[in-house]
Amino acid sequence: MPEKEVGRVSHYFSKISVAAVDLTDTLAVGDKIHIKGHTTDFEQIVESMQIEHENVVKATKGQSVGIKVKDHVREHDTVYKVTE
Repeated sequence: MPEKEVGRVSHYFSKISVAAVDLTDTLAVGDKIHIKGHTTDFEQIVESMQIEHENVVKATKGQSVGIKVKDHVREHDTVYKVTE
């Protein structure tokens, strides 16, 4: 499936399983993402996204968002949006 890079993980909060992602493109709740790094490689649907602890449905380039992730991610992992 085609993928498009939409950001990078800047921080991972392990207690709450949230990745802070610096966006280089638009991302929305409901989008399918693929997170890939040295030891990370999984896909999931974005179920919730926050900016400064406020829920948002869409974020754009330049913003930093918190995304609940189902697996451990690491700083500098790349986030791709999977396009069907």
